[in-house]
Amino acid sequence: MKVRNPRTGEYDYDLMEDATELIAEKAEETRAAQKAWRNLTIGERVAVLQKWLGSFTEFQTEIAEQLAIDTARKRIAAVETGGIIGLMQAWSYRAPQLYNPPAERPSASATTVQIRQQWVPYSLVGVISPWNFPLLLALIDTIPALLAGCGVLLKPSEVTPRFMDGLEKSIAAVPELAAVLKLVRGGAEAGKAVVNSVDAICFTGSVPTGKKIGAVCAERFIPAFLELGGKDPAIVLKDADMEVTTDAILRSCVGATGQACQSLERIYVAETIHDQFVNEITAKAETVTMTINPEEGQMGPLIFQAQAEKIQEQIDDALSKGAKLYTGGKVEDINGGLWCRPTVLTNVTHDMKVMTEETFGPVIPIMAFKTEEEALHLANDSIYGLSASVFSKNNDKAIEIASQLEVGAVSINDGSLTNKVYDAEKNSFKESGINGSRMGDAGFLRFFRKKAILIQTALPEKMADFEESSF
Repeated sequence: MKVRNPRTGEYDYDLMEDATELIAEKAEETRAAQKAWRNLTIGERVAVLQKWLGSFTEFQTEIAEQLAIDTARKRIAAVETGGIIGLMQAWSYRAPQLYNPPAERPSASATTVQIRQQWVPYSLVGVISPWNFPLLLALIDTIPALLAGCGVLLKPSEVTPRFMDGLEKSIAAVPELAAVLKLVRGGAEAGKAVVNSVDAICFTGSVPTGKKIGAVCAERFIPAFLELGGKDPAIVLKDADMEVTTDAILRSCVGATGQACQSLERIYVAETIHDQFVNEITAKAETVTMTINPEEGQMGPLIFQAQAEKIQEQIDDALSKGAKLYTGGKVEDINGGLWCRPTVLTNVTHDMKVMTEETFGPVIPIMAFKTEEEALHLANDSIYGLSASVFSKNNDKAIEIASQLEVGAVSINDGSLTNKVYDAEKNSFKESGINGSRMGDAGFLRFFRKKAILIQTALPEKMADFEESSF
């Protein structure tokens, strides 16, 4: 498979796709190795993870360089690799604290029975990750699954796959890990093979693809942990600090070129401050610099060509229906890369795609509202329910509004805090996802099935005890 360089537009990397038969072999090998892996103590698995931490650190620079090519983001690539080190350290500390099956106890309903519980990890977990944060979203599920005692088949996106070369070297340096963690290369067909080979799936990606995977998992009767798209709203109340609010919303909307599921994509502003807000965020948006010279600037090109086309389609749809453009508005081809400057739109409505479909780009559509009830209605008028933001100098009022939003997490006086806070459990609402949270303690505990061993300490009942004439 030919892989496109987002900075140059050239297809300059070849991804050798794994055949279905090879994926089946990897699954079989990992299943076999997982039997010994699950029998290790949690401390022994942590020790292996610490070895991987050491080898990952050795290849960190190489992996970051590969990420920087695939995403055209040097600084974020370095932050992403550093974040994986933090993730390994955090789970190495937290997982042993969480692994605590209950002590044997008597049953409350059958007093002669003792209950012993076991936590049984899924034998083989499939992780399918997206192109926008290739390393982080590949390992955010993989690391706790491994510590739980699962084997893992990991298939990153074929759009940004170069980092797998360095990552695979770091895995190969730890043979105990390499036996239970195998990378799968390829596109949709490879993803299907993974889904059909495992006992549980962790998928991060679009709603349409997530629904297809969920349907297959339902047919196979295996759990699917789906983290899907977002169309995150921000509600700006009339008493919001304008400087803080415009800084936070701009960063959330256009940081990483808006290519994050938790980016703010719909901005609802109190009518009395709407014009001031538009003027100030437009002025700030116009100061954002592009990394056309890769050694400087704040915002890179769009990674995925197909997404760039969707972004332009949404902008054009809005303008054709009466939206007003303040800045940006055009996907540009510069030296082969596809660039979209921060785009501010007003006069938008929920009849426009830019307010109802996931954008995944640096677009800031702004609507005015008269009442808090109207703001809540607009914010909740979506098939998505990933996260949101509320801005107000009154925290109690902001929290009151937040409690009525139909989303899994709400940032107060900031945007997209879920990309920093990993230890707060949250569930996606509506079509933004389903099943156990990857955040907080659930990120580890969801990889276990609970087994009950029921020990009879008295004589068991006999059929004679059921004689009708005895009643």
